[in-house]
Amino acid sequence: MTGLVLEGGAMRGMFSAGVMDVLLEQGIAFDGAVGVSAGATFGCNYKSRQIGRSIRYNKRFAGDRRYCSLHSLLTSGDLYNADFCYRQIPDELDPFDYKAFSENPMAFYVVASDAVKGGPVYKQLLTCGKEDLTWMRASASMPLVSRPVQIDGYTLLDGGMTDSIPLKFFEGIGYSKNVVILTQPRNFVKEKASLLPLMRVLLHKYPLLVDAMARRHTMYNEETAYVFEQEKKGAAFVICPQESLGISRTEKNPDELQRVYDTGRAAAQARLEEIRAFIRCCTP
Repeated sequence: MTGLVLEGGAMRGMFSAGVMDVLLEQGIAFDGAVGVSAGATFGCNYKSRQIGRSIRYNKRFAGDRRYCSLHSLLTSGDLYNADFCYRQIPDELDPFDYKAFSENPMAFYVVASDAVKGGPVYKQLLTCGKEDLTWMRASASMPLVSRPVQIDGYTLLDGGMTDSIPLKFFEGIGYSKNVVILTQPRNFVKEKASLLPLMRVLLHKYPLLVDAMARRHTMYNEETAYVFEQEKKGAAFVICPQESLGISRTEKNPDELQRVYDTGRAAAQARLEEIRAFIRCCTP
């Protein structure tokens, strides 16, 4: 089976959105997709086949304090306002196509982090209804600026804390050929989290999660090394920016969002024939 693996990275995810829109325009389909954090919140639009939706609503609401703001953090406990992002936008302001999502046979998974056990949790989303959206919110709930999400007996935070690039997970459930979209360049090496001392204080209830964050740079660098090993073997096709995207995780400038989105589009367009060949060789 063919898979699409989507790294997170907050507004670096506009790169992934650009790549995905080109793939959608070209009618390129996958048997399944898995997204982490922004990879989940933007990747759901691949299953609903809504070209341009991610860049459209992000540009529209980038400067809206109901979307991402200190005001939201102080009044709701979440930098990205949960009600606005996961109800008002998909239900009213930029409607999400729940019917298309449900009817598309492509499986769609998200990754969140179990705050108590300090490990990743994987969840398949079937309808993108209220419960599924809560899982998606959990996947994108950045530490220190989000409340832990309670659902199905779990206490969850951002999936990137424990599995930033879930290629091994996808291979483990049968997706043997995967397109992997990264939001950092090939030469990127993650360093130890600079805010770890603050995390130890504010997340003291979750010591195993803090321990995971202390090791996250090692985990991330091992995961990227594995991705490129699989690429050499022909089991993965990697699309990533040529250089650092240079965008803030909470970027509010629509022009910057458009720039990074266009960078993703250009990256996909430049390699379309290679992508098609990779997908064809995987199709029985």
